[in-house]
Amino acid sequence: MLFEVESKLKKKIRISNEHWKHISEIKHPEVSGLVNEIKQTLISPIEIKRSNADKNVYLYYSKHKSNFLCVVTRHLNGHGFIITAYITSKIKKGDIIWKQ
Repeated sequence: MLFEVESKLKKKIRISNEHWKHISEIKHPEVSGLVNEIKQTLISPIEIKRSNADKNVYLYYSKHKSNFLCVVTRHLNGHGFIITAYITSKIKKGDIIWKQ
């Protein structure tokens, strides 16, 4: 396990070393080296949205330079895991679950 943290929504969110390697080296290399920022985004986001497509998927956002860091998670039974993470210029549409 790379890490597990308790998110702003009181869910224990985890990610394995293997899955992090897939995200940071293949899918979204722009987040390589941002492990601490990803943890902080889960713990202290500026906004959390629920996906319009899947009610168990939550998007945690934080500021990253002039953009946003988005950490996409799936919540199941009080726990969760990171699906992906990426840098984006805008916050996606969706139900606002929490806002700073």
